[in-house]
Amino acid sequence: MLFVGNKPPSISSNAYLGVLKKKFRVKKLGYSGTLDPFASGSLVIASGNLTKIFNHINLSPKVYIATLWLGAKSPSLDISLVNKVDIIEEFSKEKILSILDSMLGKIVYTPPKFSAKKINGKRAYSLARDGEYFNLRECEMDILDIKFLSYNHPFLSFEVSVSKGAYVRSIGEIIANKLGVSGVLSNLIRIREGDFYFQSYKMLNPLDFIRYKQLNLKNLYDDFKNGKKIILKGLNKNTRYKVVFDDFFSIIQVDTFGNIEYIVNRICLC
Repeated sequence: MLFVGNKPPSISSNAYLGVLKKKFRVKKLGYSGTLDPFASGSLVIASGNLTKIFNHINLSPKVYIATLWLGAKSPSLDISLVNKVDIIEEFSKEKILSILDSMLGKIVYTPPKFSAKKINGKRAYSLARDGEYFNLRECEMDILDIKFLSYNHPFLSFEVSVSKGAYVRSIGEIIANKLGVSGVLSNLIRIREGDFYFQSYKMLNPLDFIRYKQLNLKNLYDDFKNGKKIILKGLNKNTRYKVVFDDFFSIIQVDTFGNIEYIVNRICLC
């Protein structure tokens, strides 16, 4: 099965997956991209070996609705660890709009220490919770679009469309810094991942989201089922194709000699 879940706040993505396993009575589920425990919204989920298609479907850009609490401070850059709140003066809407406009494009930033980045094999958030000292390298993210939604001082809400790997908590921090204050996200909702958005746990056909050209190779069913070596002539080299049979599908690539490489094979259509 392939579907979009709607993770509630105050639960980890893994814990939410456990709830869904019980709901659908399946042993294996996987998701495409982690949501922070305090965040909510769309999570693309697949069962069994369908998780292998995550690299072959469009999951970008990711679109979020965020609320930034200006004046609040938290080492995690979200509401979960707020340790101080400063009383600050209200900003003009014009200034806020100008700063949001300045955020478009590529931005170099340092990810929050409470993140899933790995440091010597350990998650950064685990090291941060244990009080260990470490530094994270600067990263680059692409802010494709950002829209002002509302400003009810000290809460600023905006919608942002970002590239893979972006941290909206860091976007909130940058906006607050440009305003000359601290800030943390008090709410974060992911409303879309590329082609995917929540539709009441509607089951999706994976073939509708794999955009490779489809080949009709019904005569080679047994070869594909057994993973045999196959040579195909007349196809574009180093191009990926999907091959669909009645009970499974495969994704292949052809090398310069016509040999096919099984990128993923025998993905069940049951």
